[in-house]
Amino acid sequence: MNTRYIDLISQITLWDHEYYVLDDPSVSDAEYDKAFKELLDLEAAQPELITPESPSQRVGATPIQDYIKIEHSVRMLSLSNTFSFEETYAFFEKAAKELDYDSISFNLYSEPKLDGLAISIYYENGNLVYAATRGDGQIGEDVTHTIKTIKSIPLKLASDKPPKRIDIRGEVFMPKKAFEKLNRLALQNNTKLFVNPRNAAAGSIRQMNPKIAAERDLQFIPYGIGTYDGEIEFTQHSAIMNCLHGLGFMQNPHCYNFIGTFENLTKNYEFMAEHRSELPMEIDGIVYKIDDLELQTKLGFIARSPKWAVARKFPAQNETTQLLAVDFQVGRTGVLTPVARLAPVFVGGVTVSNATLHNMDEIDRLGLCIGDEVEIQRAGDVIPKIVKVTATGDTRTPIIMPEQCPVCNSTVERTEGKASYRCSGGLTCGAQSAERIKHYASRKFMNINNLGTKLIEILYETGTLKTIADIYQLKSADIADLEGQGLKSAQNVLDSIEASKTTKLGIFIGALGIHEVGEESAKNLAKYFCTLDAISKATHKDLLTVPDIGPVMAKNIEHFFKDETNQTIISNIIAAGVSWPDEIPPSPNEQPLLGQTWVLTGTLEKLTRSEAKEILENLGAKVAGSVSKKTDCLVAGRDAGSKLKNAEALGIKILDENGFLDAFDIKL
Repeated sequence: MNTRYIDLISQITLWDHEYYVLDDPSVSDAEYDKAFKELLDLEAAQPELITPESPSQRVGATPIQDYIKIEHSVRMLSLSNTFSFEETYAFFEKAAKELDYDSISFNLYSEPKLDGLAISIYYENGNLVYAATRGDGQIGEDVTHTIKTIKSIPLKLASDKPPKRIDIRGEVFMPKKAFEKLNRLALQNNTKLFVNPRNAAAGSIRQMNPKIAAERDLQFIPYGIGTYDGEIEFTQHSAIMNCLHGLGFMQNPHCYNFIGTFENLTKNYEFMAEHRSELPMEIDGIVYKIDDLELQTKLGFIARSPKWAVARKFPAQNETTQLLAVDFQVGRTGVLTPVARLAPVFVGGVTVSNATLHNMDEIDRLGLCIGDEVEIQRAGDVIPKIVKVTATGDTRTPIIMPEQCPVCNSTVERTEGKASYRCSGGLTCGAQSAERIKHYASRKFMNINNLGTKLIEILYETGTLKTIADIYQLKSADIADLEGQGLKSAQNVLDSIEASKTTKLGIFIGALGIHEVGEESAKNLAKYFCTLDAISKATHKDLLTVPDIGPVMAKNIEHFFKDETNQTIISNIIAAGVSWPDEIPPSPNEQPLLGQTWVLTGTLEKLTRSEAKEILENLGAKVAGSVSKKTDCLVAGRDAGSKLKNAEALGIKILDENGFLDAFDIKL
């Protein structure tokens, strides 16, 4: 290898780090340009020298043709939001209670919440392999070609002993100065202005041509890691962040460690709110994380959000405009939702012309009529909503729920005991049919991953898809002849459809979209009745014996399977080859804890909390979060707190971890 070439790569990489990461350049622009030209000349004369970590490789010569999907090895999570000191403190109070802490005595790590695009960057043995967007948290899009143009992202990690594998998560953003420069150029060229730096950053990263992204001065700051295989054993999140800085990444300004008292949270927030405008980038709040990684693991996640971190958002931005009209949208389950049509107004960085009204009770509470002046609130990415009427209109038109569905003209009925109104058309309603198809094909149900939302909408509009059963009648020509598609795309869809034909009963029940029947309820039905035939013939009384199924859900299930249209659709799906093995009912010996309620507390040494919960549920027990008179047994690990005291006071049976494992002969 040419030693001068290696020296040039090392020198230019160091200068890039000093300029883009440390903001402390050590050479003049002329000296930098001279070295970079020498590098390019060497590569032109000897192309075989070129390595992936060469600074010349940051901008590819050829735009990509399409985005490749990448599955994240560790799911990329989103954060729960809070909007007040009380909500933020309550979030960590809840975490402390779950950990059996008497108070919020754990250490918190705060960092400004950058207003950009979440990205995962994967390295092997120190070399950048690929970068992907968050996507749906499980699958993102490959954006390596544009990420490599960001000079604050090292192509090779700055370490003699880098991790074997590391997946670095962070935020790509456009600094305020770069955003101003971009819009100045847009004005000069008479092109469309970007609304805010976040949109500009996201649009730049998703450019097919990396040269466009390279011109926009994007930056990247990490906020954590996913996959990790390295020598350092981390015990604190703050240690991870220090390590990433050492590997060549920028540090987020104003990150702090402190004990999470109400007073400290308040001081931290007020300081950041005061100094927010001084930062070189836009932020829309502060992220608070429990710094101890062991505690993070114990707390785990709920849905797509961690229970150990929360985003405290800055106050919502409000503007006033006029309510012009109200439309009623029909959702997947037939619920009619009123949507406000507004005179366009600029709020929180975007132009708002629609806002949710939730339901008729909310309209009555606001005393709202068409023609009124209203105050609109938008907090971060939250859907804009009407906060109040600021002035009644000169001409006021009452807002009335339609008697017939605006899509299929079926009767609209109010759900008993609830605020919602629902179209009675069921699967015959066009709006519900399209949404049911999307629900059926979604990742968490039948997982027809190449049959996306937009394609479903197009196929529905053309009349090719009318019900979920029509999915299995699709032909190549139905897809290939559509604009933007082709034979390869069509085959990918058909392959996904074919793969979906082998499934599980619980997944299929959930995919049918029965009102209020989610993933867990569908699994419970499958475990309890074992066959589709048994579920479809179950009476209301039978259904009420299934765990966690109440009268309303039982009524919905019974009505769904009595409907002849639904029966026909299910029969057509099965005739197309969709199948699943019948569930095998557990024997009494396999579920000795059936009907019992158990509680877990403290730190378990041999099992994680989720592993212990899974074992108990497989044994038939219901695992509760708190101790009560109905609790049959408490499993107490190290540092057990108030739950142990409550169990002792109530005379409830208590086992330590070894006693629990021995009681059921569990071998690890």
